This record gives sequence, C-alpha cells and structure tokens, in this order.
Amino acid sequence: MTYWVIILATAGFSMWVSNTLKSKFRKYAKQPLQSGMSGKEIAEKMLTDHGIRDVKVVSTPGMLSDHYNPRTKTVNLSEGVFSQCSAAAAAVAAHECGHAVQHATGYEWLQMRSTLVPVVSVASNLSMWVIFGGLAVMQTMPLGQTVAMIGVGMFALGTLFSFITLPVEYDASNRALAWLQRKQIVTQREMEGAQDALKWAARTYVVAAIGSLATLVYFALRVAGNSRD
Repeated sequence: MTYWVIILATAGFSMWVSNTLKSKFRKYAKQPLQSGMSGKEIAEKMLTDHGIRDVKVVSTPGMLSDHYNPRTKTVNLSEGVFSQCSAAAAAVAAHECGHAVQHATGYEWLQMRSTLVPVVSVASNLSMWVIFGGLAVMQTMPLGQTVAMIGVGMFALGTLFSFITLPVEYDASNRALAWLQRKQIVTQREMEGAQDALKWAARTYVVAAIGSLATLVYFALRVAGNSRD
C-alpha cells in the first residue's frame, strides 16, 4: 500500500507540473519577440557566439520534444520552437544550446551524466524485476536478500542519475537566460516569460528525482524489513 501511495502521489504531482509547463509554453508561445528571430535563428546565433561550429540545428516532430544529442552533435528543436518567433521558442532553443555549450566546454556534471547513461539504461530496465524476484525468493532462501539488495543498488543508479540531471538542466537554463539578456535577444517582458517557462521545465526534473528517491527509500526499507522477519 505504501508503494502505491508513493507512486500515485508522485504521478499526480508530476502530471500537475507537466500540465502547468504545457500551459506556460502555450501562453509564452503567443508572445512574439520584437527581434523577429525564430527558434532556429536564435539557436544558431548562440552556437556561433560560443564558437561552436560543428553542431547543427534541426527540426524534430512533437511538442516539447526538444533535446541536444551529443553523439550526433545536433540541437533538435520541436515544431513549435524551430520556426516560431516567441518567448517560449527563445527560451527552449537557448536552453538546448546551453547543453551544447556544456558539451563543448567539458562541463563536469554533463560528463558524469553521459558516463552513467549506458549503465543506467540497463539497470533501470532490470531493477524492478531483480527487486521483486529477490523479495519472492527471500520467503524461502537467504540468497533472496542479496538479490533484492542488488536490485535496490541498480535502482539507486537511476536515482543518482536523476539528481545528477538537476545541475545539468539548471546550468543550461542559466547559460541560456544569461546569453539572451546579454545579447538583448529579448526585451525585459519577454525575458520574464522565458524565465517562467524554463522554471517550470526544470521542475519536471525535480519531481522525477524526488519520486525516484522516495521509491528507492521504500524498497530499501522493505528489503531490510523482510530480512528481519
């Protein structure tokens, strides 16, 4: 029951933050920039201003599907950002370029996260199976506790990844906003919209990290509790 309370509470809060982010994005997508620059143009200028010439800005399908791919060196902007001229498009385009700047400058938190990606991708898919398998075996064999703890350790890697992601995302937003203001790409009013949009985008990562930590603590306590029974 405790597990489902955690899951439902986290899911509910995550849904609220996600819906608020979408609402903010729609609001600031209607706020045109006086500069007349599209998301693509803003991204290309930010890359050029930071001396980055080997990264391409491309369009990707979907809404809020924007991301920077360090393997292909592409800033992928969604359809609502790539060709649009708005405070929301400026914020998102500059944020994703912030990741490209992190990559080019060897930002330590991004490097750490990139190192964990292959390990976490495997551990995250298997952790629940290992935990529940270990808990089931614990009823009859002492080996089950070891198996369950291995599963908890695998889940912990995903939780660690979630928390390492936080400074990466906040730093990318700080770089983006500082550049937008320094280069006067946006007016003060447009800047406030960009800040608000990125603030809510960051909160989606905070919710994910807290939810992952709560689930980790629950499973660790459950395995420890079963071992004493």
